[in-house]
Amino acid sequence: MFRIHAVSGDNQACFADQLEQYFRIRHEIYVGERGWSDVARPDGREIDQFDTDSAVHLLVTHPSLGLVAGSRLVPTLSPHLLSDVFPQLAPDGVPRAEDTFEWTRIFVVPALREPGRPCRAAGIVYCGILEFCLSRGIRRLSVVCETYWLPRLANLGWRPQRLGPAIWHKGEEIMGLILDMTEDALMRTRAFYGITRPVLATKAPACPAARLERGAC
Repeated sequence: MFRIHAVSGDNQACFADQLEQYFRIRHEIYVGERGWSDVARPDGREIDQFDTDSAVHLLVTHPSLGLVAGSRLVPTLSPHLLSDVFPQLAPDGVPRAEDTFEWTRIFVVPALREPGRPCRAAGIVYCGILEFCLSRGIRRLSVVCETYWLPRLANLGWRPQRLGPAIWHKGEEIMGLILDMTEDALMRTRAFYGITRPVLATKAPACPAARLERGAC
């Protein structure tokens, strides 16, 4: 069974091994597959300036397969990709609010991709994002993405709105979007991917490191 764990500064000690694998898979995919040489690191871990303690890493795990997918959410009141790298994608102003986060770095390992049909592992990530946002009072997500994401997210009920015109960047047409996190979007996303139950874990795993420091996880 796939489960998603939301990991940030306050519980990352419980997920040290998974986070190490997460950053290494990100490097394999974004540097190795997609050719993002500007984020390449000699240690084989794709970590950028937005991977701070305030970032939320959504880790998709499977009992026998380990870490298979993931994504990242960053508070927009902190520095983030749209504000610090691509502000030109939001010429009327970068959305910033306590209930607005930025969504970046979604991936699925090659073995679970399903070319030509909806990828269930990706659907689990999408549902986990929605479940997390709804549980934390996050009403909107901003995202820098390729233009093909617009109809895809509209079909899932995320109500994407463009923040400005698209631009060409390293051979790809990208844009800034703002997305609505709603119960309707969660219902439609679950239906599209055939997901019938919540995917976000509500109980933390055993955490020996944290028990040594605080007596419990």
